[in-house]
Amino acid sequence: MNIRRVAFDHPDAVKLNDQVQAEYHVRYGDGGDATFLDPSDFAPPNGVYLIAYDESDRPVATGGWRSQDVNDKGNEDGDAELKRMYVVDDMRGRGIARRILAALEDDARTAGRIRMVLETGTKQPEAIALYLSSGYAPCTKFGYYRFHEASRCYAKAL
Repeated sequence: MNIRRVAFDHPDAVKLNDQVQAEYHVRYGDGGDATFLDPSDFAPPNGVYLIAYDESDRPVATGGWRSQDVNDKGNEDGDAELKRMYVVDDMRGRGIARRILAALEDDARTAGRIRMVLETGTKQPEAIALYLSSGYAPCTKFGYYRFHEASRCYAKAL
């Protein structure tokens, strides 16, 4: 497994983002995640976007973080918001998401962020299990979906 930094608008990132949006549509029955994401949100030192490639150089997983500070959506100073964690179907269950999550946490910590936060939904139980087993705890809701019943927010000190 080879994990690389890429731009959020890199062709492989776009391909995987399309796949995760399709999965959100299947799970939630809407048009996907409506959270606005600008490619510049993931440009170091204020964020990073990672793609894991398998031994044949196929993009198989993705994840990123972006800086968030106190704002009208409920973030706190020093937050790093986790976004677009995704592993393609045939590569799930191999610990890839956990490796990307650890790399993102390390990168955000190095960038001076003090807390990693994320929002997921009740129809993603495997994601919730990953975060809980990685030391995340429920926190005050934040972000675009903070008023939605199915939204769940988690945080972990870095």
